[in-house]
Amino acid sequence: MTSFDIFDTIERLRAEGRPFCVATVLRAAGITAAKAGCKAAITDTGEIIGHLGGGCVQGAARKAAVEALSSGEPGIIRVKPSETVVSLEDDDGVRLYKSGCPSGGTVDILLEPYRRPPMVVIFGKTPIARAVARHAAMLGYDIAATVDPDGIAGQYRLIENADLSELGLSAGDFVIVATQGEGDLAALRAAIESPADYVGMVASRRKAEFLKQKLAESGMAPERLARLVSPAGLDLGGVDPGEIAISILSEIVRRRHAGSIENGLISVES
Repeated sequence: MTSFDIFDTIERLRAEGRPFCVATVLRAAGITAAKAGCKAAITDTGEIIGHLGGGCVQGAARKAAVEALSSGEPGIIRVKPSETVVSLEDDDGVRLYKSGCPSGGTVDILLEPYRRPPMVVIFGKTPIARAVARHAAMLGYDIAATVDPDGIAGQYRLIENADLSELGLSAGDFVIVATQGEGDLAALRAAIESPADYVGMVASRRKAEFLKQKLAESGMAPERLARLVSPAGLDLGGVDPGEIAISILSEIVRRRHAGSIENGLISVES
């Protein structure tokens, strides 16, 4: 029989790129199955892997984990007997959850959400593709690319045959097509068919329109084709591969934090 190690579970979930919360019991008072130091991983589907105590504590932790994953912010919750809870927060500002368990104990739990960094997918073996991969890695993004991984730090995955099915992409990821004449159409098709909200192509507007027309003739929906941004990147006036890569990453960073900018959480001077 193998022993359970919560840190092995955390490492596995990180490697899979799954969002989850690490839940740690900070304090347990009264009669409760939870003990200080108990840990569990709570996945985005609500699965609790590890030990946090009885069902009442687990239910509260599961609910709070969903909120923490949504906000991305860590926090502490306190689970107390129902009859003692008269507000949403305790006197010290900790958020309260009711417990109907007969034990009557009180448990403080720290919730730390984890989501993998956004992924930047790069098609192409061109100098611009390599520069985008290097700059994106330095900014902490996960990288999936057709470019040679030499010199690229961080989380890297090699893609072949324009197949993105194993990457687990979501709307918050980014795809850049920098093929510049080598497999343009296949790469662009895969990029536009991905769930990533942002698809950028290193090409002139004329070339991009030509390729979009080809895809339209093959049956691709107009609303999908409309997602393509070309030329990719902010107009910073750059001309060499490194400068163009910076303009592309600048646009990615801006789009990634667009919600914070609109809500006034990030100041952007004109």
